[in-house]
Amino acid sequence: MSAGRVIVGLSGGVDSAVAALLLRQAGREVQGLFMSNWEEDDDAYCTSARDFQDARAVAAELGIALHRASFAGEYRERVFGHFLREHRAGRTPNPDVLCNREIKFGVALQWARRLGASQFATGHYARLQPGPEGTGLYKARDGAKDQSYFLHAVAGEELARTLMPLGELQKSAVRERARRAGLPVFDKPDSTGICFIGERPFRAFLARFLAPTPGPSKRPPASGSAPMRDFLFIRSASAAAWGLADGTATPSGPGMWRPRMAPAIH
Repeated sequence: MSAGRVIVGLSGGVDSAVAALLLRQAGREVQGLFMSNWEEDDDAYCTSARDFQDARAVAAELGIALHRASFAGEYRERVFGHFLREHRAGRTPNPDVLCNREIKFGVALQWARRLGASQFATGHYARLQPGPEGTGLYKARDGAKDQSYFLHAVAGEELARTLMPLGELQKSAVRERARRAGLPVFDKPDSTGICFIGERPFRAFLARFLAPTPGPSKRPPASGSAPMRDFLFIRSASAAAWGLADGTATPSGPGMWRPRMAPAIH
């Protein structure tokens, strides 16, 4: 492997673009890797083709090579299959946690090594610091954008090979750096959809794979109960409002996350 080469997971968004920019400015040999992991030709909600064009434009502006890979098979097997199984079992899955562990810091990181990289970099908002027990995962300085919880399942040995240049920055500063550098995605809206699946009508999407199972809902005693035909589809969005979810992580040390299981929702 080349000691100085860094492969950046270039998604077509502003965060990964600035991660690549910062590494270039630091004198590193940088190349980009674009992952397209959800492939349905008739899917109007999948933005992969558009995102790839944005990633190409960023790579051209930075003068770096851009590689493209599809891990659609791995994604369906390791992430989306689990996502469906958890919904069938009446539990609320978090596909982004599994996607990071299995895809971004799993098969993609392995692909980066085959491309001759010694390190893999992303545009995540989190901080990595070496410690006596290995690389520690810490919350980002920008609390509103912190993504450390979604990374808690990534193994320490993978984090040790990873760079997250945005961990010390505020999102506003990231956009300003992109604007000053002339990156074409400096004002591109953030993606808030499911990892690699994108933003779409969730109920209709899930109904393509799972049959609804009508049944009664349970509320606090004063509220009584009522039939809930679409409970399968609204569980995630309504959990907090119903008082069914408690939390997903607890701090361990100054700003360091350790996972805690939230109560199961049935």
